[in-house]
Amino acid sequence: MNERAFKGWTKPGPMPPGGVELEPDETLDFLCGHWRLFQYAKGHRFSVDDILTAWFGTSWCPSARRIADLGSGIGSVGMSAAWRCPGAVVHTVEAQTISIRLARKSAAYNGVLDRYHIHEGDLRDPNLFQGEAPFDLVLGSPPYWPLGSRVEAEHPQAVPARLEVRGTIADYAQCAARLLAPGGVFACVFPLDQVDRAEAAYRDADLLLLRRQDVIFKEGADYGLGLFVGSRRQDLPDGFLTAAELPARPEPILIRRADGRVHPSIALVRIAMGFPPGLA
Repeated sequence: MNERAFKGWTKPGPMPPGGVELEPDETLDFLCGHWRLFQYAKGHRFSVDDILTAWFGTSWCPSARRIADLGSGIGSVGMSAAWRCPGAVVHTVEAQTISIRLARKSAAYNGVLDRYHIHEGDLRDPNLFQGEAPFDLVLGSPPYWPLGSRVEAEHPQAVPARLEVRGTIADYAQCAARLLAPGGVFACVFPLDQVDRAEAAYRDADLLLLRRQDVIFKEGADYGLGLFVGSRRQDLPDGFLTAAELPARPEPILIRRADGRVHPSIALVRIAMGFPPGLA
């Protein structure tokens, strides 16, 4: 039996060494290809938002040698980027010790401890990654809503993943602008009903928004996500925003058809991230 095959689709990428055991209240779930991620069964769990962020960022910075992941949580964004960029060194920062513990287990399971460095701290710290070289790619999946605007999750680990307990998208953009290498890019995800906040975050950090990719969850529905990528204004020619008619806006990607089937426009993204295409 070919262990790389799944419903006629062959899983890409390296086999992880494994050897890290599950503990009570944990699950070990497929992330990209054969790589897996440790999660709490009832805590914060990775979502399509994280996978899309890693895909979009690595697609528009395909030669990334150094990657930073802000507010990295259990490591779903940073680990996905490490899978996509096997030669890259990844540094992550996360404030919650309980999430860091899981991220370290996943890094060991997937065999990337030599190039995947997890820092405990606050992304708003101006001394973050002090002494480290700048980054070609900075990634972020910020919380979407102000504290008090939504019902808090029951598990304490999940609260900062949804609500702005330790910074907003503006803080993510300001941090990214400090960390970027010349010509580097910052990629993040934010809800489509708050596009103005995302655009303002890039603008206020003096980042030029280059591309926005909308992702709609279901055909015929309005709600979805925006994927954003930009570079420091100082690294681009004067007048580039107007001359290039930025930000570029390709056709939206749809995740599901109206009848619930996987939409063809997401199939290639799924394959690029080591997921089965999902099409019959």
